[in-house]
Amino acid sequence: MSTFEGDRSPPPGRFAIVAAKFNSEVVDPLLEGALAAFNRHSVTADRIDVVRVPGAFEIPLVAHTLADSGKYGAIVCLGAVIKGETDHYEYVCRAVTDGITQAAIACGVPTIFGVLTCATEQQALDRAGGKAGNKGFEAAEAAIEMVNLMNKLVDSVGPGR
Repeated sequence: MSTFEGDRSPPPGRFAIVAAKFNSEVVDPLLEGALAAFNRHSVTADRIDVVRVPGAFEIPLVAHTLADSGKYGAIVCLGAVIKGETDHYEYVCRAVTDGITQAAIACGVPTIFGVLTCATEQQALDRAGGKAGNKGFEAAEAAIEMVNLMNKLVDSVGPGR
């Protein structure tokens, strides 16, 4: 039996972060957390491209474009969707979730979901460096693990497609 698992050793290649500008009081700390995680794991700033998009809804298209470019080992998607009084929250959450998933599957590039979907602004702030940690940091670490896992899989079972 073979078992494959990613690790947090210094990964090869480039990374992209797609970060929403909307809800910047939440997303900016997520971005800072992601950059800190990359730095901790020896991914230097010159190997990271940050792309800012208007809001969470716009993340999937840009993530797909970046993943499809073949330039990046992984894409980290950061945003915050906070529930309001209308159904808008449900539509945006579904579109962002499905879109990020589709980008990863279509392109074969790890596309990490670091979009907070919270009932309140306080819940989002708690997850963006507050008492619940920093989900941006965790998303970047997931990207590192996935790059290392995908490289192990390619080395063992061969490239896909």
